[in-house]
Formats: sequence, C-alpha cells, structure tokens
Amino acid sequence: MNSQNSPGMLDALFRTDAVREIFSDRGRLQGMLDFEAALARATARVGLIPDAAVAEIESQCNAGLFDIETLARGAEQAGNTAIPVIKALTALVENRNREASRYVHWGATSQDAMDTGLVLQLRGALDLVEADLVRLSDALVKLARKHRRTPAAGRTWLQQAAPITFGLKAAGWLSAIERHRRRIGELRSRALVVQFGGATGTLAAIGNRGLDVAAALATDLKLDLPDLPWHAQRDRVAEVATTLGLLVGSLGKMARDISLSMQTEIGEVFEPGTQGRGGSSTMPHKRNPVAAAVVLAAAARVPALVSVMLAAMVQEHERGLGNWHAEWETLPEICMLAAGALAHMTETIEGLEIDAVRMRENLDVTQGLILAEAASLALAPRIGRPAAHQLVEDACRLAVEKDKHLRDVLGMDARVTEHLSAADLGRLFDPEKYLGLAEQLVDRVLAARVKK
Repeated sequence: MNSQNSPGMLDALFRTDAVREIFSDRGRLQGMLDFEAALARATARVGLIPDAAVAEIESQCNAGLFDIETLARGAEQAGNTAIPVIKALTALVENRNREASRYVHWGATSQDAMDTGLVLQLRGALDLVEADLVRLSDALVKLARKHRRTPAAGRTWLQQAAPITFGLKAAGWLSAIERHRRRIGELRSRALVVQFGGATGTLAAIGNRGLDVAAALATDLKLDLPDLPWHAQRDRVAEVATTLGLLVGSLGKMARDISLSMQTEIGEVFEPGTQGRGGSSTMPHKRNPVAAAVVLAAAARVPALVSVMLAAMVQEHERGLGNWHAEWETLPEICMLAAGALAHMTETIEGLEIDAVRMRENLDVTQGLILAEAASLALAPRIGRPAAHQLVEDACRLAVEKDKHLRDVLGMDARVTEHLSAADLGRLFDPEKYLGLAEQLVDRVLAARVKK
C-alpha cells in the first residue's frame, strides 16, 4: 500500500498526520471530486444542466466510494489521475440515474479537476501551516521578551565575536517568521484560484456562458476567480513552493543555531527534554537534538524540490508535457516536509530550555578576547584607529600565549595606561556594558509583532 495512505516508519518523524492526510491519495481524489460536485452545482445554476442532475452527481463525489488501486491502474494508462476518476464517477452516477450521468464533468478538462483539486489541498495545508506559524511566533515573542537582557556570546564564522543578548537572537528568528507569515498571506490571492478552462482554455464547450460558470464555480468553492485559465502558466504553484522553501530555510537556520548551542562544550540551549527523546542506542548519556536533525534534513531536501517546481514552469503551448506531471508529487512533498519541520520547530521553541548561567560563563572562556573590539574602540580616539587595532591585536596574541586575561595584558602596557585607567579597563571588560542596541532592537521587533 502507498505510504501516503498508510503511515510509514518515517512519516511521524518528517511529516504531520494532518498535512499527510491532505496530500494522501484519498485527499488528492477528494479534491478532484469536490471540484466535480461544485462544477455540477455551477453549471446547473446558470442553466446548462438540469437541477435534478446535481444531487445525483454530488452523492457520488465521495472518495470512500472509489477503489484507489483501480484508479491507479487507470492513471497508468491515461497519463493522469483525472481521466479514470471521471470515468469511475460517471459510472457510479449512471448506476443511480442514467440521465444525470450525461452531465458529469460538463465543459471541463482533466487539468481543471486536477489543478482545482490541488488548490483545495493547498488551501487546507496553508491553513495548518499558518496556524503553526502563529504558535511559533507567539513562542518566540515570549522567548525574546524574557531574554532581551540575557547576555550571550555573539558568534561569527563559528567563533566568539562580541557580546549580544539571547533575546536578540530570538528576535532575529521571530522577525524572519513574521516575514513568512506575511508572504503566505500575500500569496493566497494569487495561488488559491479556481482552474476552469476546458480543452484549450477558451471554454468553447460552454459557449457564451463560460465565464458565468467559472464565476459560480469560484464562488461555490470559495476560491478567487483568475483573469483567465492558467493551465500552462505555473507561477502560482511555483510561488507556493518557493515561499515554503524560504520558510524551511529559516527553520533550518534556527535548527542550526539550536543544535550548535546544544554541543557539550557550549551547553547554552537545549531542546525540550522528555523520556526517551534524543537518546542513543549505545551511549546512555546522550541528549541528541532530534528536532533540529529533522528540520535540517528538510532544509537539505526542500531546495532541490523547489528547483523542480521552478524548472517545471517551462511548459509547452496550452498544456504542458511532462513538466506539469513533475509537479504532482513534488509540491505535496514540499508541503509535507515544510509542515513537518514547522511542527518540530514550534514544539521545540515552546519548550526550549535556556541556561543563562552557562551563557554568562561562556562569555569569559576567552579571558576577555570577546571584548577586544571594545578596547580597540576606546583607544582609537586617542592613538588613532589603525594603531589601536594593531596594539589590541598584539595584546590578544600575547594574552593567548601567556594564558592571561586581555584586560591584564593591556593594563601592563604603558601606551594603554597613558589613556585608560584600571577602572576604565574594568568597565570595558564587562560584557553587559557592550551590548550596543540589543535591547532596543528586540523591542522594535516585539513592537512590530504586537501591531499585527
């Protein structure tokens, strides 16, 4: 049985049940059937098919009435899933009412059913993603607010650079998540639109009532009505893919930060600890960053899948050959991986364990080197920036060689003590005195979030 229908061993790790169900074979089938039921209602509303046919068609638009394996074999021969679905639906309706079966799929083409069904799936998935984004954003707000003044080592190129606050790091995560929330909100009007064009996008089979049916269909399904059918213009679905790709990238950045901070030698931040989570099959002491691993795996996989969606945009004339087909499994996989990564990161941030004491201790491990910039800038107005930089750089090298605190090394240099007293040096080497605008920047991000 297809793993999309029956959970596989890895599904619970990389995907959420809710989004996996949306993109299961049953979910794909129900999306097309929802289109067919709405199409019957729309064509009847404008007087193209008898009202009596609608109930007969609607009654059979239930995925539970269809055999997935039979449809799969039919798709193998037909080249798409809609053809065997429409054939089976017509037969089911005919068994109830021969006259009504004449009006199944009236005026539509296979891609209309498949694309609109996909859009309905995407709407459900985006609803779930947006809900988790709100949860994640709320958790990040609490984290940034609580730790807006918690000093920590800022790191560049994986080396200690200058002090920051942990709240500023959390605010950076929050700011990115808020941008993704806006992106997803903005793409809805472009991506969540009905597809209805008939054979070549002209709706010729419906005569002069095509736009009336399209409008009724869009209203029925609560989708927007595009300016024209978009069979071979795939920017809409590609935008969903790229937007989710950006989201996964930001989640991956968070996962990388957290996993690095969980290293034994750093030990500043930890994923929520529960019985059996992150253990090793042989080392009882291990506390592995499980959620970070899953998110990083998604961040490694999704970009390649997004590239498939971008490449698939190049389609021939009025209906694509092959590239359209390339979307069918690719976009659902992007959606599922993104939703799974987001769920893991949301749960992680909601229960993230912070060791503020260890953060403060780590600020001292370089014996003052992390504040070398502060010392250089304090001397620069007195002896010039290049000379100050060179003096402090030499002092840093000596401090490492002699295993001494940089403050003490500078305190023994007459070129320094001529301008800076012991008290001045003491203040310079207090990390909490060199946090710049960290707190104000956190407040700016929090204020922008509250306004939404």
